[in-house]
Amino acid sequence: MKLDLIPKIKHTNSGQFFLLAGPCAIEGEEMAMKIAEKIVKITDKYKIPYIFKGSFKKANRSRLDSFTGIGDLKALKILQKVSKTFDIPTVTDIHLPEDAALAAEYVDVLQIPAFLVRQTDLVVAAAKTGKVVNLKKGQFMSPESMQFAVDKVLQSGNKQVAITERGTMFGYGDLIVDFRGIPVMQEYAPVILDITHSLQQPNTSSGVTGGRPEMIETIAKAGIAVGVDGIFLETHFDPASAKSDAANMLDLNKLDGLLKKLTELHRLNQSF
Repeated sequence: MKLDLIPKIKHTNSGQFFLLAGPCAIEGEEMAMKIAEKIVKITDKYKIPYIFKGSFKKANRSRLDSFTGIGDLKALKILQKVSKTFDIPTVTDIHLPEDAALAAEYVDVLQIPAFLVRQTDLVVAAAKTGKVVNLKKGQFMSPESMQFAVDKVLQSGNKQVAITERGTMFGYGDLIVDFRGIPVMQEYAPVILDITHSLQQPNTSSGVTGGRPEMIETIAKAGIAVGVDGIFLETHFDPASAKSDAANMLDLNKLDGLLKKLTELHRLNQSF
C-alpha cells in the first residue's frame, strides 16, 4: 500500500508510522467533527500520516438491542464532510458486497471486518472499487493464511491493500496479539496494529463486549518496537458514553501523550 496514492493524505515523507483513528461508529456530525479536528491537530504536530476512521453502520453486534448506526447515507455524508472540512482521507467498514460501491462514493479506504475477511464476494467487491482495502485479520486465522486474503485483492486488479492485526482468540473471552505474526504478514502487505480492538474481551455474560484500555500504551509500544507500518485505534472524547465499543476505546485526551511516546520510540527504532 502506497500512502502517497491515497487522496489528501499528508506527511507521507516524514518517515513516520501512519495512523487510522476515530470513533468506533458515527453517532452524529458534531461528535465526528470534534474528534477529527483534535486528531488532525495532533497528527500535524507529529507529522503522522492520518486517515479518519468511523463506521457508517455496525452490523456485527453481540445483542439485538445494540446500537447499529444513525442511517447509512447520513453517516456516509458525515464522513464525506469530515474529509472535505479537514482535507483528510477517511476509512469505514463494509459488511455486504453491495456496501462496497455505496461506501466508495464517500470514503477513500474500505475496511473488511475481521469476522468477514474470508468472505470472497465482499473482499472482491471492495477491491473492484479501486479504493484502498484494509483487511482485518480474523481472530481465527494464522498470519500465514492472510496471504490468500491479500491475493483476492491483488487478483481483482487492486494493488492498494493492507492488513490489520487485531488479536487472536484466547479461549472464549479474551484476545492476545502474537507479535511474531507482524513480520510474517509484512511479506504480503503493509501491516497495521489495532491497539484497541486487540484489547477487547468479547463474549461476556452480559452480551456487552468488555476491554482493557489501560493496556493500550503497552500494546502500541510493542507494535512500534516490532516495526508495524501503521497504528489503528478507536477514540472518543467521552468513551463511557460511546454507543459502540466503549469499554476498549482510548480517551481522546490521552492521544497526544500516546503519539508523542510512539513517535519517540519509532525514531529510536529506526536508528537500529
